[in-house]
Amino acid sequence: MTIIAWSGDLDRMWPTLILGSTGAAYGMQTTIFFTFWGLFPLVRDDVRITGTNAMTKALAAMNRPGMSHMKLSKLQMAGAGAWMMKKLASDQSVSSPTELIEMCRDLDVNLWPCEMTMELLGLRRDQLIEGVGEPVGAATALSEMGRSQINLFI
Repeated sequence: MTIIAWSGDLDRMWPTLILGSTGAAYGMQTTIFFTFWGLFPLVRDDVRITGTNAMTKALAAMNRPGMSHMKLSKLQMAGAGAWMMKKLASDQSVSSPTELIEMCRDLDVNLWPCEMTMELLGLRRDQLIEGVGEPVGAATALSEMGRSQINLFI
């Protein structure tokens, strides 16, 4: 299974990581290719600003990177929406995105950051969380998709 994670929104990243970890738990070779805003959750939470120039730094300031800083795509309500979703998940014993990314690493899910997006947004390898693979390009992601029985774009 190959999943393209193009959004860093909580309500898109959560199912990406649930499906990725579940697929791997079922014995599927699983790859998640993180591109564009989907790459920002892979940035370590202690990294506040990324980028190499004023424009890329401004993008990071407007859309703070890190797993703990994800917002909802809808019903944000000044942060209350994400808090409510996390509270509901906790009450139902649903694993958090941070726990799910750890599960993915433990289950040998390929976590591939997009090389072009990293260059575009001025992200460095040392700013990413532990356990992420080497950055790869679109050709590598497409090659993996060609071998996969299941391809998802979330």
